[in-house]
Amino acid sequence: MAEAMIAQKALEDFDPQKKPKRNKFAFACAILASMTSILLGYDIGVMSGAAMFIKKDLKVSDVQIEILSGIINLYSLIGSCLAGRTSDWIGRRYTIVFAGSIFFTGAVLMGFSTNYAFLMFARFIAGIGIGYALMIAPVYTAEVSPASSRGFLTSFPEVFINGGVLLGYISNYAFSKLPLYLTWRLMLGIGAIPSVLLAVGVLAMPESPRWLVMRGRLGEARKVLDKTSDSKEEAQLRLADIKEAAGIPESCNDDIVQVTKKKSGGEGVWKEMFINPTPAVRHILIAGLGIHFFQQACGIDAVVLYSPRIFQQAGITSDTERLLATVAVGFTKTIFILVATFMLDRVGRRPLLLSSFGGMIISLITLAASLTIIENSHTKLIWAIGLSIATVLSFVATFSIGAGPIAWVYSSEIFPLKLRAQGCAMGVAVNRVTSGVISMTFLSLTNAISTGGAFFLFAGIASVGWLFFFTMLPETQGKTLEEMEGSFGKFWRDSDSGVAKGNDNNGQIQLETNRRT
Repeated sequence: MAEAMIAQKALEDFDPQKKPKRNKFAFACAILASMTSILLGYDIGVMSGAAMFIKKDLKVSDVQIEILSGIINLYSLIGSCLAGRTSDWIGRRYTIVFAGSIFFTGAVLMGFSTNYAFLMFARFIAGIGIGYALMIAPVYTAEVSPASSRGFLTSFPEVFINGGVLLGYISNYAFSKLPLYLTWRLMLGIGAIPSVLLAVGVLAMPESPRWLVMRGRLGEARKVLDKTSDSKEEAQLRLADIKEAAGIPESCNDDIVQVTKKKSGGEGVWKEMFINPTPAVRHILIAGLGIHFFQQACGIDAVVLYSPRIFQQAGITSDTERLLATVAVGFTKTIFILVATFMLDRVGRRPLLLSSFGGMIISLITLAASLTIIENSHTKLIWAIGLSIATVLSFVATFSIGAGPIAWVYSSEIFPLKLRAQGCAMGVAVNRVTSGVISMTFLSLTNAISTGGAFFLFAGIASVGWLFFFTMLPETQGKTLEEMEGSFGKFWRDSDSGVAKGNDNNGQIQLETNRRT
């Protein structure tokens, strides 16, 4: 009997290692934190339809509408710049609550706006809340997630952005039959409801273990890591890595330790990133900011925000039909972002990102060509209208399968611990400024070079983005957050093998391996 048990055990040793079950506690924390992204998604989605009614009710011009729609992205820059220092000061969790509170105020003010100037002020308040939310959600999620599912969990902010967009589109359609003065105010004001639910739900979340270590609260950090790791051994390794990054001796196991101000705060962060960066930090900064720039410069927010206008240009004349087609855009984005979340930790960041941008380029070129044909035709071309609608849907689908979630996942995981909050804040700032510029100039751009010409321009930008990602972005799948810096430092990627090469302190060659945990 004993021999049979030994033999059975020996046979089990040859079985492939089972993939750990997904950590339910980390999953719940990621969902709660990522719900902040609903705020931005809802605002983008609802403004696409509300703008039609605002223009009629307040009697404003196209230029005023595009400024009103897009300037919230520039307002959010203030929030994202403040969020890095705020989250280092009061913690990641309470920063999320703070973000929800600010947006709640802005949404209520938008609902009670009496004129264009008041509405602009309300969007200023809401924009600051959005900036806070966009920066802190991926940071918190990355810091609480085990390496085995970090890509899956860190993609949640983009999932909830898409969910918010869909809710905004549905809100447009649901309230479109109300009296004109009430329609757009209800569309905008009802956005206060998610922020209340968010502020309450976040109180059930633990604080980020990395922030706790930065504050010397090792006992609390240890408890959080035990709950959010796949095993006790992984929790111990994660704690050791964080302690090393924070400058705490590995032998120190006290529940409360004194951390020097230099190690615990954001002191010297901007100098380390911009004035005197190491080759690895310089590479990380370029990659982190670049991925956010190209995510927005390809025109995704122009498509999402001005879908009714694009469908009108394609030949759909009914307001109700345009809003219904816009709901289809929201459903498509949401479905494909859900698919992407399950692929990030299996396929990897680089393959998904490159495939995503390749599909976007094809969709943009086809959309531009079909709109150009429609604009220059004197008859109604049903096939061209159908092709335009199909390519809008394929564009948002290919965006959501890679470019959408990976920008947030990648930028939140590559920065070293000390630079993470401010680095992610910079990424969000670039993201929102680029989105704001695109959103605030799209209508003027289409008037200058036609709608088809605008999408040809976006296709060219997306092509440059594909080359940037191919040469500049190493794979990060399966690496712990503390291992990331070793993958950066050399700007050219080996296209044949996908292996990154760089020099360590001893001049030895380091090889990047796609470790799966």
